[in-house]
Amino acid sequence: MRGRRLGARVHRTLRELGRDRLNLVDLRLHEDDNEAVAERFGTLAALWEEGPIQHLGLSNTTIGQLASAQRIAPVAAVQNMYGLFHRRHPEVLDACTRQGIAFVPFFSLESLGRPEPTEPLARIAARHGAFPEQVKLAWTLARSPVVLAIPGTSSVAHVEDNTAAADLLLDPEDLAALDAMST
Repeated sequence: MRGRRLGARVHRTLRELGRDRLNLVDLRLHEDDNEAVAERFGTLAALWEEGPIQHLGLSNTTIGQLASAQRIAPVAAVQNMYGLFHRRHPEVLDACTRQGIAFVPFFSLESLGRPEPTEPLARIAARHGAFPEQVKLAWTLARSPVVLAIPGTSSVAHVEDNTAAADLLLDPEDLAALDAMST
């Protein structure tokens, strides 16, 4: 049943957008979704084979769910919560790196309600003439060449600041100090 509803939503989205094809469709999962992965991802894979979906992705996935989905169809992208202060399922990022799967971290700038330690983040930012958020993004981008950091913002100034983080090269000492801040 869940698979049929998912297929209907994809077709409704295509109609609403006036498109024949969606470039990427992510299946959003929960850690306990193991049985539903096959049915729901199978539905999307059938649509991928038919043509209305160009690429398939997973969101909020575990390494086991990624492997289950890959037995059904290729996974082009994974979107998981990942950032300096919350590194859930780092093994998923490792698998994406090995396999060349795009990894899109969400909440990469957030501390998720926890107080952020100011050292060594503030020290590294000051030494590079950067904002702490730029250091966080630079750290995230340094994790793997498959990382596509897309932090949300409604401010043009923040977009410019975030984009500048791609040019911020953290040295091995910076990366080690930031790695040690894991929570």
